[in-house]
Amino acid sequence: MSDKIIVDSCCDMTQQLQEQLNATPIPLTMRLGQVEYTDDASLDLPGFMSAMKACRDAVRSASPAPFAYQKAFEHPFSSFAVTLSSKLSGSYASALLGKRMAEENGYRNIHVFDSKSASAGEVLVAVKIKELIETGIDRKTIIQRIESFIDNMKTYFVLERYENLQKNGRLNKITGKIISVMNIKLVMGADGNGNIALFSKPRGIPRMLENLVELIESSGKTTEGELLVISHCNNESLAHQLSQRILDKFRFKEILVVPTGGLSSMYADDKGLIMAF
Repeated sequence: MSDKIIVDSCCDMTQQLQEQLNATPIPLTMRLGQVEYTDDASLDLPGFMSAMKACRDAVRSASPAPFAYQKAFEHPFSSFAVTLSSKLSGSYASALLGKRMAEENGYRNIHVFDSKSASAGEVLVAVKIKELIETGIDRKTIIQRIESFIDNMKTYFVLERYENLQKNGRLNKITGKIISVMNIKLVMGADGNGNIALFSKPRGIPRMLENLVELIESSGKTTEGELLVISHCNNESLAHQLSQRILDKFRFKEILVVPTGGLSSMYADDKGLIMAF
């Protein structure tokens, strides 16, 4: 046994990565109309995606119950939890309440990180925590370094489909139609405080890929020896195209490409890409 990493299910890990990190996922739930889905290993993702496309109602999600976090925290070793941005979900608040409940039962050494991101960003934070645990440094230093890492992390995403934004009232139908007809790819991302901001509006996939590479270059972040994560929703080919362009220009030690799970797929939608570094 060792220190435990707990993540909500928007942290898009393969089973292999989950085992490597000794990570415990806590599922959120998704609602399509009156039907609720649990974002765990039992989710039929292709079936969920098909039902989502057919659903005319707004799509919704709900954070895990605090008890789910409490149960994960109640073990003899340190716990480090990573959640969705607190500006986008109640998962962080739920984890904090679960922490308090576990502490009341005598369990200590629990810390909850607000990733100020999602999907690929959460994966990146979880991997960084595991790397620091393996160095043997003390818990306080791990927390300080991860909080600093989160503050400087960059997350960007591009959608192919905008129906869910329209269903949820975040993008009107006329704007969405214009974007589609003109082949505009909205490059969006975290603004540094956990909110979503628009960064550019390139036309076409080649220019969109160039924009993502340019955002790495203009970030001012050191890339040599660092990790970059790309998550994708049914778009592995484009994810690897982006990965190759990045490797041609920068010196990341590794680029990790992972498929999105249920919650990330609901918001990224079919063919969406998320990049974090």
